[in-house]
Amino acid sequence: MIRHHAGPFIVTREHRRFVEFADAVRRHATIGLCHGRAGVGKTLSARSYAQWDLVEPLLTEWGPREPSDAKVYAALAKTRTLFYTPPVSTSMTTVRKDLSLLVTRVNICINDKLKNRPPGRWTAPLGRIELLIVDEAERLTTPTLEFLRDQFDRAQIGLVLIGMPGIEKRMSRYPQLYSRIGFSHEYPTLSKDEMHFVLTRHWKRLGLELDKEDFTDTRAANAIIRLTNGNFRLLQRLFMQIERIIRINELAMITEDVVDAAGQALVIGNAK
Repeated sequence: MIRHHAGPFIVTREHRRFVEFADAVRRHATIGLCHGRAGVGKTLSARSYAQWDLVEPLLTEWGPREPSDAKVYAALAKTRTLFYTPPVSTSMTTVRKDLSLLVTRVNICINDKLKNRPPGRWTAPLGRIELLIVDEAERLTTPTLEFLRDQFDRAQIGLVLIGMPGIEKRMSRYPQLYSRIGFSHEYPTLSKDEMHFVLTRHWKRLGLELDKEDFTDTRAANAIIRLTNGNFRLLQRLFMQIERIIRINELAMITEDVVDAAGQALVIGNAK
């Protein structure tokens, strides 16, 4: 099981736009495409929307029920969302098997919360699930896309496909699926204003306060902005290193030197 972020999830404007997009796809039972460059926060937003960090351990480590599992049932009953990342070089058989298992377990959890409440218009094959989010959609083969389209048609649910820029062009080659797309959402990098908001939250998480009037803080913040270029994932990785350096050296502030040292510990590549 993979954890996709460290620390509390930071709600940005772009995440709120993703929530509005996902809600619309779910409400209208249509297909939505979400695309953006690597590391901008697409996966984190989707997992947060589905509360997947909370529910994934139970769905993965399926076993005897515990009283504490009630919070997972409540979360799934609220989101009615299944988040799925297909394996690399996957086949339709693998996707069908994976989704069948997840659908069964998610519905067991939702039914336990809702007891005898009727399922409404969402019926077999996906039961009470109202939205299916598929990450890394570039990995899907043509037969797998056709399988998902068939599931979408039969269950009358929302389907979100998340991928890199250009995924919308690829989907246009499949007329039966493309004609059902109701929404397309581009997930951009963080703006400068949002970067300052996120940086303030990271400073607070380390027990510090980002002072825009302080020369040292401003230099450090500008260094982080230049280094990460609005890339949400890289920003989080960088702060993991910053926290490590501060703790080891018993520092009371984040300086430009600390940022430079943290950056040298990362394989940054091109964050554009």
